Amino acid sequence: MRLKLLAALSLLAVAAAGCTNETLDTFDKVDVDITKVSSKTGYQLSPAVLSKLSKMNIDRSSPIMLRILKEEGRLEVWKADRSNRFQLVRNYKICAWSGKLGPKTKEGDRQAPEGFYPLSRGQMNPNSSYYLAINTGFPNSYDRANKASGTNLMIHGACSSSGCYSMTDEQMVEIFAFARDAFDGGQKAVQLQAFPFRMTAENMARHRDNPNIEFWKMLKVGWDHFEITKRPPEVNVCEGKYVFNQQADKPFSPAGACPAMTTPSSLDVALSSYNKTYAASYSKAMSKYQGTVWVEPSEAQRKAIVAEQRKGRELAYAPTGNSLDAGKLMTEREIEAQKQKAEEAEKRKLEAEERAKQAVEQAKIDAEQAKVKEAEDLAADVAAEKAEKQARGAGALPVPEENPGMQTVEVPEKKPFWKLWTAKEEAPAKAAPVEPVTQQVEEAKEAAGAQLRKEARNPAAGTVETPAETAGATPLPEENPTVAVVEQTPKKPFWKFWQK
Repeated sequence: MRLKLLAALSLLAVAAAGCTNETLDTFDKVDVDITKVSSKTGYQLSPAVLSKLSKMNIDRSSPIMLRILKEEGRLEVWKADRSNRFQLVRNYKICAWSGKLGPKTKEGDRQAPEGFYPLSRGQMNPNSSYYLAINTGFPNSYDRANKASGTNLMIHGACSSSGCYSMTDEQMVEIFAFARDAFDGGQKAVQLQAFPFRMTAENMARHRDNPNIEFWKMLKVGWDHFEITKRPPEVNVCEGKYVFNQQADKPFSPAGACPAMTTPSSLDVALSSYNKTYAASYSKAMSKYQGTVWVEPSEAQRKAIVAEQRKGRELAYAPTGNSLDAGKLMTEREIEAQKQKAEEAEKRKLEAEERAKQAVEQAKIDAEQAKVKEAEDLAADVAAEKAEKQARGAGALPVPEENPGMQTVEVPEKKPFWKLWTAKEEAPAKAAPVEPVTQQVEEAKEAAGAQLRKEARNPAAGTVETPAETAGATPLPEENPTVAVVEQTPKKPFWKFWQK
């Protein structure tokens, strides 16, 4: 029954092809003062919005549909009027979405989903860390059939995205209100359509070289059905592909073979007429874009064009510009020149890295050579010093040097018994450290000792003069020439009292 109604509506849509909702006021600006919102889940649409809906013959609680256009950076809210045709009532500027054009395929790739996703009331999260959130339901049956992975892909507030579609808090509180009113009106599931761009002939021709073009051609069928009927298409998945508004006697299996399918005849007629117009537009667009390539910008390039918007805000606030503003159309010659320039830059980079590596290796070699030279110089200095010492003392015996750490203690000589009555002599001076002596000094000391022993054996031989008393006698060398010796006149023995 629903498909028959769609077919009837499609004929009406074709007849009214010259009139589109694009000319209507899209309510781009949100008149929400977030500081005055006491309950973010209980927020009511403003009187201005409700007045506009009434003029468009739309009830407050009628069903809605959400449509995302990545390239333009737009999120649209479509709402059913009393004839059950959906009209565009809001066109929000998406604050941030991550990655590039193309579907999400795996966890962590920073891609935002593309495709058709049913949203239930249970997917609305009033307690999100990002103000408010609606879970997209990724991965859906198509994603799972194609082994795509990922979790918690949302439409949320806070203007910060990593695989999500992030809005401002003001936008999000109004989107939440639109969805809440639709669910309160009896809608079971809100359809989210996420497209890389508007599926027009010109855009398809401009992106014809993109590796995702076959995936986008599949999505375009669903786009076309909505453009014809102005109602969200009935979506199924079989053989790992989306199918739209198809009648079948058997259930659809996402990974299994597609059952026998048919399109309602009236819808098929409308599609045939639509596709003829599209083919002519596409041929014209191909002539326009012949020899050119659309260069899709990176996320960083999109952020760069809106960097001013971040100033004075929290670090978490991370808006991204749209791909239309950041990307560019280039000729094949420009592409080739840019490619050559990039290759040359890469070559210079590799050469610089190689030079740096060689410089490090050379520095290591120089350091090793410096160490070797230093060792050789040290060895040469030691050899020269040794040679010089040998030259100064060639053939001579080494002279013992003073050892300041050793002292010689002189033991007083015992007096002979015949000198017991002599006056007690003064204690000898403290012996100084023994100085090294030569062989000649030792021989002189030996001779003096022999003379003293001779006189001691013959006391009657007359006065015996000590070496110190003998005029002209050579003084005995002292053991420590640095210590001055004070001569004392010896006392005369009593038997020499007659001598003066």
